[in-house]
Amino acid sequence: MSVTSVQLNHTVVYARDRQLSAEFIAVVLGLTPDAPFGPFLPVDLGSGVTLDYYEMRDEPIQSQHYAFLVPDDQFDTMIARLEALAVTYFADPGHTDPGRINHLFGGRGAYFADPDGHNMEIMTRPYARR
Repeated sequence: MSVTSVQLNHTVVYARDRQLSAEFIAVVLGLTPDAPFGPFLPVDLGSGVTLDYYEMRDEPIQSQHYAFLVPDDQFDTMIARLEALAVTYFADPGHTDPGRINHLFGGRGAYFADPDGHNMEIMTRPYARR
């Protein structure tokens, strides 16, 4: 059996407060959280992929990295939303260059932390791969 195409369908994002975290990323990206699905609160990214927020109140949350390819014409609006939320964004994944964006691969990008410390990234061009 051969697979011609593999697509990511969903991924679980651990959060202290699933509502807070799902609403945070939804606001930044200009989306709306879906209705709860069992213990999950999904955010549909519009590409057939959902972020399924799952609450973990009693265990440490390991920081993960989530990168979002966003339309160039919406990037400035997303940066403005981060600024309105008083969330510092950075040009680099190590968060050492605050208030700046990068221009990797001819696009624009920025990194920021969500309420649980996940390292979020918005970018307008995918990384060049060999």
